[in-house]
Order: sequence, then C-alpha cells, then structure tokens
Amino acid sequence: MQNNSRIAISIVTGGVIAIGAASLWYAQSGASPRISRKADVEAIVRDYILEHPEIIPQAIERYREKQSEGAYAANKAALETPFASAWAGNEKGDVTLVMFTDYACGYCRTSVPDVNRLLADDPKLKVVWREIPILGPGSEIAAKASLAAARQGAFREFHEKMFAAGRPDGAKVSAVLRSMKLDLAKVQTDIESEAVSAELRNNLTLAGRIDGSLATPTFVVNGQMLKGAVGYDALKQAIAAARTKA
Repeated sequence: MQNNSRIAISIVTGGVIAIGAASLWYAQSGASPRISRKADVEAIVRDYILEHPEIIPQAIERYREKQSEGAYAANKAALETPFASAWAGNEKGDVTLVMFTDYACGYCRTSVPDVNRLLADDPKLKVVWREIPILGPGSEIAAKASLAAARQGAFREFHEKMFAAGRPDGAKVSAVLRSMKLDLAKVQTDIESEAVSAELRNNLTLAGRIDGSLATPTFVVNGQMLKGAVGYDALKQAIAAARTKA
C-alpha cells in the first residue's frame, strides 16, 4: 500500500485537476486559501489525499490506463498485423481483437469458445492471435508448430485441435500436426526457422510494451486490455466500446 500511495501522490501532485480540487477542499475547510510555495501545494495535496483516500486506486488505475493507451498507439500496427494466417474474421474489420495466448494456459483454453462465438456473431470483427509461450517447454513447442501451420494457412485448425488435445508436449503436438493436411517437411523447417523464432520474440516484446508484464490470456481491443478468461459478454462490451470510441 505504501508504494501505491507514493505512486498516487506523485500522480495527483503532478495533476492540475487534483491540485485544483485540493485547493477547493482546503478553502472549504476554513484554512487560508493562499498557496505561495511548492511545499504549500504538496501539503494541500497530501491533506486532500488523506481526507479522500478513495482517489488512490482511482489515480493508479487512470495512470496505468494512460500508459497503456500510449503504448497501444505506438505499437498498434505491429500488434494488429498477424503472422501469416494467425487471424480470423473480417480482414478489413472495423475492430481488431488481439489475443495473447499460450497452449498450456487453461484460461486460454476456456476462452476458445468465447472467441469463436464472437467471430460467429460479429461479421465486422477481426481477431489476431499472438503466441507467447511462457508456461514451459511444451508451450514453446506448440507455439512454434502453430506458427509453422500458420505459414501453410492452417493456424486456426491447429489452434482448435491443440487446445482440444490438452496441455501440450512433443507427442501431442506431433499428433495434431499429423492429423492435418500439411507438408510436414516444411512444418519442420519452419519450426526451426529464424522467422518463427523472431515472431515469438516479437510477441513477447509487444506484450511487455503494452502491458508491462506477461500474462495469458490478455486481450487488447483498441487499447483496452482485459486479462484472464473474462468471458463472451466482457469481450463483446469491449468491442462495442471500441466502436463507440471510433
């Protein structure tokens, strides 16, 4: 709580709105309205925060939102441009939903039907998947295989089958690949390719820039982030908000 308080005090001290609100409160409290020194301003803001502690989580959340919005704007093109066929829906959709995912993530698996339902219900939606294999060796094997499948136009088929197979390992990944109509020699070449490795590094970098931390699933809709298996309704609301904002 002490660190959060410091962040909030720093945020509020630097905000004209917060200083104005603090000055108004200070005047209404019966104290002198004169503010002549930096120390006076800081004291007033400190007193205001102590009197209204509920603004601390509000200030922290708003600060993080503004950081996220700036990071999204700076990385929008990279974020929403898919790797090969690692996308679905309307190629020129008016809203793009980006999902950071890991095949070993149970919450990602839980979210598969929600994303499929969104794609079925919303003809103007585009979904882009970004692999961030952060949950062990099986995650990395599956992620590389999914991108290799993506280079043959089969990302979504692999995506569905791999999640249905359960927590990934080499044997399950191999079985999923063999069940598909793929050039397996090319799959192996692509799994070992620099292009696939570079894509995974790029995804990890993007996730860090947008969020500051790595978590799956993380959904990004026009700068708004939703973490975890938030469900169909929450994702639908975020998409609607993005259209309203646009």
